[in-house]
Amino acid sequence: MARTKPPSNKVLTIRLPIGELERLEDYCLKRGKTKTDVLREMIRKLRV
Repeated sequence: MARTKPPSNKVLTIRLPIGELERLEDYCLKRGKTKTDVLREMIRKLRV
């Protein structure tokens, strides 16, 4: 099977209060996205 995305070579671990994690998980479920996808989108929107 061919890869459709380049491989990632870094892992980010974050600690969140349970309420924030639940909020992120609810957001992901409602939109059919993974936590990784949602966080990547947010990071890409950051102004440098």
